[in-house]
Amino acid sequence: MLIDVTAVPPASLVPLSPTARSTVRRGANRARTDRTDLYAVLDAGTVCHLGVVLEGAPVVLPTAYGRVEDTLYLHGSTGSASLRAAMTGSPVSVTVTLVDGVVHARSVFHFSMNYRSAVVHGTARTVTDPDERLAGLRALTEQVAPGAWSYARQPNRKELAATAVLALDLTEASVKVRTGPPVDDETDVRDRPEVWAGVRPLRVVADAPLPCPTVPDGVPVPAHLR
Repeated sequence: MLIDVTAVPPASLVPLSPTARSTVRRGANRARTDRTDLYAVLDAGTVCHLGVVLEGAPVVLPTAYGRVEDTLYLHGSTGSASLRAAMTGSPVSVTVTLVDGVVHARSVFHFSMNYRSAVVHGTARTVTDPDERLAGLRALTEQVAPGAWSYARQPNRKELAATAVLALDLTEASVKVRTGPPVDDETDVRDRPEVWAGVRPLRVVADAPLPCPTVPDGVPVPAHLR
């Protein structure tokens, strides 16, 4: 049977379908079901936290990642115990969190944070296809250092053999976003007019690049860093 591909919406237009694991229960009003919100959080981050079960105990480790369409790529040493655990087919979880501000309220009970977060559940797949491995490693590199993949030397055969690349489908994911001022009790707003309340915005700023001591004088900072 022929499939009319024009009738199949792009992945970015398919909304997130919450499962038992990905349904947002606490603060459900902050949940986002638009897949583009998921992409936006993942594309803005630089570090994710990979959760695996290692020797019967949960382990959560920070690591780099990269996204290609609806797939998240992770990598690490082939000798990494956490990656080997993820490669066995056990369920994993990946979290990316971006903090945009600290919310100051009139009551410490109502202090909060403005944030964007994404949680992905699934079973990681070991990437063995050479082309997909390079695509995944390129996505990882470009996530933290845009423009570096085509500037620096790419991995050789020995380096590739020592590197495990994992792929995680983004089908089962959740997104939460909080924005705006504090939500104070009406009595605190009325009775404590002298107490300041609001948001202290936070952002990540990239400073001027610092050259390695082994870089000869006169080597220019590459365009992708300027």
